[in-house]
Amino acid sequence: MLDVSIAPAPAPDAPFEDHIEWARSAPATPSTPAALFTGGLDDAPVEDRLTIDSPEWDYPALAREIVVKSRGAVLDIGTGTGDFFAGLGPLPKGSAATESGPAFLVARRRLEPLGVDVRRAEPSWAGDVLLPFFDGQYSVVLSRFGTIDPDEAGRVLEPGGTFLTEQVDTRDGIALNQALRVPLGWDPDGVTVDVISDGLVASGLEIVEAKEYAGTRTFKDLSSVLWYLRMAAWQVPDLAELTPAAVRRHEAGLRALHMHFATGNVLVDEAPRILVRARRPF
Repeated sequence: MLDVSIAPAPAPDAPFEDHIEWARSAPATPSTPAALFTGGLDDAPVEDRLTIDSPEWDYPALAREIVVKSRGAVLDIGTGTGDFFAGLGPLPKGSAATESGPAFLVARRRLEPLGVDVRRAEPSWAGDVLLPFFDGQYSVVLSRFGTIDPDEAGRVLEPGGTFLTEQVDTRDGIALNQALRVPLGWDPDGVTVDVISDGLVASGLEIVEAKEYAGTRTFKDLSSVLWYLRMAAWQVPDLAELTPAAVRRHEAGLRALHMHFATGNVLVDEAPRILVRARRPF
């Protein structure tokens, strides 16, 4: 729960320096897309000043339905802390999950008592995410905001098996960077519904369902922007810690955005999401 001792965020038209000071002191542990976009805004200290649309589909319900109907083991690529995957239980015997970075040990502690084999899956020098599993080992392969390699996902899926993923479209966050006058640090066309679908088809899978959701994220003051930048460290890495030097480097964009909010405006950013379901033919 949110620490009630935290001072409330300044008013949108409060001095620029007040927003900087508040954002530095507010609790904000750098997150991952998987964690931030699946409940990471719950109890946020800017909960009424930062809102994001929810997709029209219910990924947890879809994943649970597929797992219940599965004929064999399930793999969750990029499981994060493992809490979501654990919540789909009881999981079939032989199920597994992958994760990398600090969340790996958390996932092991959460999932191994449930009989889930948790493995590291780091990108190779070529950027591929190689999966340490046999061909056709899994009846179901899931990935919610994890980094997927379509060839590898298709390789480990058994004939007749189902692949389901929910992803962040790489157009997410473009308006925020533009407002801050910071070039994008990623390819906005890197992850789209077409890119994912084409990759899966090339790996031998058949697309059952492919959807896009043109969601939005709305910021109502500078404090909400600064807090989000601390949480989503990939957005503008230079501002992730809000050091005095970084604030000075980006002061022009930050002050312009502050004036935008102070005069009663909001910033509406793109937050598109993707859902793709595929199957491997018999």
